[in-house]
Amino acid sequence: MSSLPGRRRAGRVAAIVLALLVVPLSTAGAGATLVAGAAPLLIAVLTDCRGPIAPDGWESAIGGAQAAFYEYAGARPVDRDKPSAGMTGGTVAGRSIELRYGCGDATAATALEEARRLVGGGADVLIGPLSGDEAVAIARFAGSHPRQTFVIGTAASQSPTLQLAPPNLFRYHGDGAQWNAGLGELVYRKLGWRTAAVIADDYSFGWTSAAGFIADFCAVGGRIVSRVFPPLGASDYSIYVRGLPPPSRVDGYFWAVGGTGTGPALQAFERAFGPVKPTEHTGNVFFAFLIPTTGIRDFPGLRSRLVGAYTGGIGTAPGLRTRQARAYEDVIARWHPHLPAAVGYVYNYFNAAWATIRGLRASGGGVGDALRQAMPQSSRSGYESSDGGLVRLDRNRQAIQDQHLLRAVRGADGKVALAVVAMVPNVDQSFAGVFSQKGPAPSRTQPPCTRRPLPWQGKLREVRGGVITPRVVR
Repeated sequence: MSSLPGRRRAGRVAAIVLALLVVPLSTAGAGATLVAGAAPLLIAVLTDCRGPIAPDGWESAIGGAQAAFYEYAGARPVDRDKPSAGMTGGTVAGRSIELRYGCGDATAATALEEARRLVGGGADVLIGPLSGDEAVAIARFAGSHPRQTFVIGTAASQSPTLQLAPPNLFRYHGDGAQWNAGLGELVYRKLGWRTAAVIADDYSFGWTSAAGFIADFCAVGGRIVSRVFPPLGASDYSIYVRGLPPPSRVDGYFWAVGGTGTGPALQAFERAFGPVKPTEHTGNVFFAFLIPTTGIRDFPGLRSRLVGAYTGGIGTAPGLRTRQARAYEDVIARWHPHLPAAVGYVYNYFNAAWATIRGLRASGGGVGDALRQAMPQSSRSGYESSDGGLVRLDRNRQAIQDQHLLRAVRGADGKVALAVVAMVPNVDQSFAGVFSQKGPAPSRTQPPCTRRPLPWQGKLREVRGGVITPRVVR
């Protein structure tokens, strides 16, 4: 049996879980049995239990990863209401599973420290990390540890799988730029924006997330008039907000301020410029997280004032009425009913663990080179529409993924929620050449604002009531 501490103790999370028994599910693979004498598979899950993203990411990421082991490897949850209580049992290709856990805090230094501990302790596979700078550090670490396989959890900085791209690193979800594909065109066409200001966390994910919006908005004819970058986890956003142009001088604002900072940053904006207007604000996944009731506290009425605002997503689509979306959501509801299946922390760690299980099955339980060669070039996915529920990987082992754009709405129960309004099919990491392996990674100044054609330009599919329609966004 396994159990996880709710927070890191003395700077460490101890290794846990030795799975000895197998209780196979019908979906776990017929005839799954434990091979006598076979060494356990040592799989590490690295996510954040401290820092600005931990309040939403810790239980969600663990629950998402473990749900794949429950569904496809015969493991069982210790506590359905608390994923961090751990899991019992499980086997893949005749080998029992031993999970070990690492605790990050959104910093590269801690992620690297934990990776060294986990790999030094014998981990064959590391699933994680959660945040952008962490992933950059893990990608570099992976390059010097070719015997292990690394599968990114939900971190979405660009460089790990584009500029760095070690051959033993895989990512089965989009990066932060991919997640915002189509958003610039949406506000350009639907809200009439022609100018925009960007405010984003000053680290690799914030830069990547902003880069996706900038590239998309400029490609259709928009102009970025200001870029402001507060440090990740800032305690006071007033000075940074004052660096933005006032609403009288710009059509709208793109927000990529994340974790615990989204609400305080918007509050600082309201103190400087008055109440937010939904037609003047859009944002990335963190902006979206503020809108529904997902455990993030409502900052005095902000949710209500954001009804009507568009946001980017995280590769998921809450309320999408497709067979594969419902099947995935049923899996999460079966094992951890209180986890929001459409939240990316859950979904992306689930996909990463599922892909790992599929690779181990294909390799016959082999790790190292055998596993990397067997890792599938497509992975089952809950929300992929254009390819029938498959995530395709590019030559750098990075997902080419459908994206879904969201809008804040008021539901029949009066609560503020998110609805899918558009689907952007098959978004690749290069943005059709905007980004490249040899070119500079997103930064405070990259990419420049350039008008150009994009594959999805003029082809955003309208989504109504969870149904993807043949109509395009006009």
